[in-house]
Amino acid sequence: MRKSLLAAAFLGLLTAGPAMADAPPPDVLVSIKPLHGLVAAVMKGVAEPGLIVSGDASPHDYAMKPSDARALERARLLVWVGKDFEGWLKKPAAKARHRLTMQEIPGMTRLATREGGVWDSHGNDHGHKDHGKDDHDETDGHLWLDPDNAARLVDAVAGRLAEMDPARADRYKANAAETRKRLADLDSTLAARLKPVAGKPYVVFHDAHQYFEARYGLTPAGAVTIDPERPPSAKRMAALRDRLKATKAACVFREPRFAGPTVQALADAAGARIALLDPEGALAEAGPDAYFTIMTAIADSLADCLSGR
Repeated sequence: MRKSLLAAAFLGLLTAGPAMADAPPPDVLVSIKPLHGLVAAVMKGVAEPGLIVSGDASPHDYAMKPSDARALERARLLVWVGKDFEGWLKKPAAKARHRLTMQEIPGMTRLATREGGVWDSHGNDHGHKDHGKDDHDETDGHLWLDPDNAARLVDAVAGRLAEMDPARADRYKANAAETRKRLADLDSTLAARLKPVAGKPYVVFHDAHQYFEARYGLTPAGAVTIDPERPPSAKRMAALRDRLKATKAACVFREPRFAGPTVQALADAAGARIALLDPEGALAEAGPDAYFTIMTAIADSLADCLSGR
């Protein structure tokens, strides 16, 4: 009797392995395109994660659709930046079965939101409610614009997926190792590309680039607005025009969905050039290369405009 029980248990182990391998991978949903690119790289060859804010939609004013809510219900894992960026996702995220919050990953570089002076203020023309910010002590939510933070997210995603899907753990870990190497190479390339323009001042439309600027030693002179959904006041525009002239800033950077006329007026008044920055990847194609496309495009635009090309 004991031998037959052992044989049955051994047979069960033999059949369990293939069954686990044949089980579908976890259904993963990601909030925004830069993070989706990193998660897609970790899941490459296994499955494609879902994406909430797709196309050229803005994460600043995004309103979840019924299809997004259904996708969140199906998902076993939600990957998002956190309450200091996707404020509109805070309540739905609380209902997710499992969450991976970028801003809570240990070792993550976190910078405080810039306020006052050339960076505007929550108490001035407007707030930044669409990022879910409800006090004066928040983290700047654009964490992915530091490649070291991106690498930490990649490791965290691979670790979480390996726990949830042990049959494919080796694939997730190998993909993560390859992605970390790509990130290290990207970091070196961007540092070399930006070094010649590190001391040249410029103005951005929306203060979204602090992590990128800190990483590569850039010299921003200010931002047109803290809330891309609301136009700046005439007083703010006059102050920025004076700032541009005082610092001899060569460039004013707009974003794909925002402020074409506003930036044009400011640049004309100060005699500055105009170029485009796309920190949230509105123009990038979603997929495992998206993060690298976004970061390279930012560096190229800064380097070209600030060097007068």
